[in-house]
Amino acid sequence: MTHAHTGPSARVRALLADMTVQEKLAQLVGFWVDQGGEVVAPLANEMVTSSKYADVTVHGLGHLTRVYGTRPVDPIERAGWLWGEQRRLLTQTRLGIPAIVHEEVLTGLAAWKAATFPTPLAWGASFDPALVTEMASSIGESMRQLGIHQGLAPVLDVIRDPRWGRVDECIAEDPYVVGTIGTAYVQGLQSAGVHATLKHFVGYSASQAARNHAPVHAGPRELADVLIPPFEMALRDGGARSVMNSYAEIDGEPVAASSAYLHDLLRERLGFDGPVVSDYFSVAFLHSTHGVAADLGEAADLALRAGIDVELPTVDAFGDPLVARIREGSTPESLLDRSVLRVLAQKEELGLLDETFAEPPVAVDLDSPHHRDLARRLAEESVVLVSNDGALPLAAPPRVAVIGPNADAPEALMGCYSFVNHVLAHHPGVELGIRIPSVLDALRAEFADAAIETARGCDVDGDDVSGIADAAATASVADVAIVVVGDRAGLFGRGTVGEGNDVDDLELPGVQRRLVEQVAATGTPVILVVVSGRPYAIDWALEGDSAVAAVVQTFFPGEEGAGAIAGVLSGRVNPSGHLPVSLPRSAGAQPYTYLHPRLGGRSDITSADPTPARPFGFGLSYTAFERTDLTADAAAPAGEAFTVAVTVRNTGGVAGDDVVQLYGHDVQGSMTRPLAQLLAYQRVPLEPGESRRVTFWVPSTRLAFAGRDGQRIVEPGRVELWVGPSCAQRDVETTIDLTGTVHTVTAADARIATAGITLALPASV
Repeated sequence: MTHAHTGPSARVRALLADMTVQEKLAQLVGFWVDQGGEVVAPLANEMVTSSKYADVTVHGLGHLTRVYGTRPVDPIERAGWLWGEQRRLLTQTRLGIPAIVHEEVLTGLAAWKAATFPTPLAWGASFDPALVTEMASSIGESMRQLGIHQGLAPVLDVIRDPRWGRVDECIAEDPYVVGTIGTAYVQGLQSAGVHATLKHFVGYSASQAARNHAPVHAGPRELADVLIPPFEMALRDGGARSVMNSYAEIDGEPVAASSAYLHDLLRERLGFDGPVVSDYFSVAFLHSTHGVAADLGEAADLALRAGIDVELPTVDAFGDPLVARIREGSTPESLLDRSVLRVLAQKEELGLLDETFAEPPVAVDLDSPHHRDLARRLAEESVVLVSNDGALPLAAPPRVAVIGPNADAPEALMGCYSFVNHVLAHHPGVELGIRIPSVLDALRAEFADAAIETARGCDVDGDDVSGIADAAATASVADVAIVVVGDRAGLFGRGTVGEGNDVDDLELPGVQRRLVEQVAATGTPVILVVVSGRPYAIDWALEGDSAVAAVVQTFFPGEEGAGAIAGVLSGRVNPSGHLPVSLPRSAGAQPYTYLHPRLGGRSDITSADPTPARPFGFGLSYTAFERTDLTADAAAPAGEAFTVAVTVRNTGGVAGDDVVQLYGHDVQGSMTRPLAQLLAYQRVPLEPGESRRVTFWVPSTRLAFAGRDGQRIVEPGRVELWVGPSCAQRDVETTIDLTGTVHTVTAADARIATAGITLALPASV
């Protein structure tokens, strides 16, 4: 739920009244104590500050940046250092205000020896907000134990183009899935008494040609109906307490300098009252990359006026350049006061103003059995079975060839913001710090009686084909070949996906397709396992003469991901993941979304066909589900909720989870409407023969859109409703009529559908 705030307390106002300009500025900056040679932020080597830590903290400090997450440090030793630094701020600065400590927490706490969970795209594939809440709660507890107050997650950017490198950090191409799962993450993390940070507000993922930091040309309706709703849900329904700006410009206006986005939209319209922190170096980028500020002082002024409160990762524009402007009177001190009040209020809410930092932790388990159980469950639920000619599950094959560059590579299971790929890649001699079996390790354990031979075949990237013949020879004498391909996550050119690793085509990187095709040409059945951070154009493996026996898609499934993959291949785990993003047929069809109007898809008036190889929501199982008896209210007033119910039955021979997907289509609107739109979803476990009745209570605001005047409205009219296994298939259909007058959406309107599950029929024997 939304936090109720009445403005800064008397205590906070008294602190502000007692502060000098230097003490105010100190609260509005971070300091990156360990900033050095590791490139873990855009242009980091060019943005190294000459400021010394001791000098910066004379008057206090707003944030300490990534004290655990910049290099491999023992958590307990580092906690001892941190507690000492906080005590120094308490006792050796005039006001005695501790610093907020922030870390990256996208796939778990990004610290040495901490659990690494599946990447957010895998959260989306699970369609399981409740499990994401559990995962986030465990991350928040690890943060709290180590004195970390703010996590820089979740990413609520809606996927618009899979060529973008940061797709693996995103949840889905559907804003409702992004919003519900992102909100679940916020609620879980903040339940531990720490703060989540929504990013990147707003529009970042809609960049031109999917290039990082490139201009965004989104219109006001795309912003209102696609890009903003996840943030509104996480703020109003999740109570998120911090927001980070987007690096990008929208229609020529950098968000970091835009009061229209950071004040009028975020604060006035969406009701946010907490601090906005800058994405790393984005204040300075107003001068150095956007060119809208003549110098760093003007950049600081633009950012403050727009609504950025804290400069991260380290003091730069908000340091001496801003001091000079305040002294000359070109930047009013009242701008500082506004931001300082927000920062102090956050510190008060976090309990920092009363913290003594007397006793640092003496023991902590950041990768406990509980962490690993959560990682396993989420990984298992996120594996998507994309095709299967009957080869899966494997029935105890005597001879197995395990092939491919990602088969024996633990780091291939983790995303760009995992500690292993984000930081340890710069420290090749340091052990991983957590147990991360490779897919090969897991397959050897899963098929203990099989003779397993392995061959790498090729690298993830590059054009070296010298190992492919050996891989094909290994496959030729096996009963089945498991070929593990995909991505290697990294940053800014180090890797095939991740921040700064954008692409201009969607073929598997390097010569991996050639490897798969030559192994398949041996006649040995091929199980293709894709471990990636984006969906690739693998239609050639799904259909036609080159189709392989089965395709399994995983999105960086984390430290327990290998066991999840092996379990799916053996049948120990029944796959239940569904595609959170369309599986593309080509890069030429991008940007693409299933949320398109009639003329956004295949038609007779264009020779280009954007139809994906597999649609949003698609996912196979080892059992079968029958969906029947869809009922809905005959009518409901526009603006009110309506009820839809469906019976789902497991008609197969094994237990399995169905993700019940309710779609709608507004038949006629004053603006063009998507042909299919996910209105609600619910994961339902079913034993063989078991039926359940799933009832959805759907706010009609799920059908809201920006009208002619830009206000979001719900119009009266007929709505088609259906349930199916993906956005592209209607198993059972009905309609509802929304009645009355046009309803203008307000903050008081519900945004999230709820579901109830009841037993429909007893399980058959």
